[in-house]
Amino acid sequence: MTDRLNILLDFDGTISRHDTTDLILSAFADPQWHDIEREWVTGRIGSRACMSQQVALMQASPAALDRLVDGIEVDAHLPQLVDVCRDKGVALTIVSDGFDRVIARVLDRFGLRVRVVANRLVGLPQGRWGLEFPHAAPYCEAGTCKCLSASARSGSTILVGDGRSDFCVAEAASVVFAKAKLAEHCRLNGIPFLPLPHLGAVAHWLADATLPLTTQGTL
Repeated sequence: MTDRLNILLDFDGTISRHDTTDLILSAFADPQWHDIEREWVTGRIGSRACMSQQVALMQASPAALDRLVDGIEVDAHLPQLVDVCRDKGVALTIVSDGFDRVIARVLDRFGLRVRVVANRLVGLPQGRWGLEFPHAAPYCEAGTCKCLSASARSGSTILVGDGRSDFCVAEAASVVFAKAKLAEHCRLNGIPFLPLPHLGAVAHWLADATLPLTTQGTL
């Protein structure tokens, strides 16, 4: 390969089978979190404001939170993708608008080392939690601005995702693997994409990939 290849890999709904933030809030937050979610869905607030308010409604011990995360179903092809990226010299980064603690716990389950860019879940006294946003951008309402992460990397960008937080990167990524809301967004906006039945599809594609790739745009 003559060009640097970067994979930006979403977590919730892509690595995990379900949205882990929703699972955690359902288990540990006051039901008012649903009202805040509706504010976000209707576009009245951004995801950063939404999650800050929702996490403030949580109460759980670290041990209880970890037990829930340990039961989360994960795509079994994740280790295969990590291995292929290592063998091919591809820079793999998990970029998520979810919680860093959750992602780290899942990676530990598999004994994997992967760079993570995500919101920082902070434990507070009496089982309360807060959220910090070390990867936010002033022009973006997301907690983690995925476009900012993409623009910080040289070479071709491959996006692997499923949801709204991936829309901005899809506009300019060289290759998009998509399912669910991201696939619908790509279809509606004429963005070429490859279907994402599981992460093994990305691993198989990557094993045969050659560069330079045909880009959709410039990040």
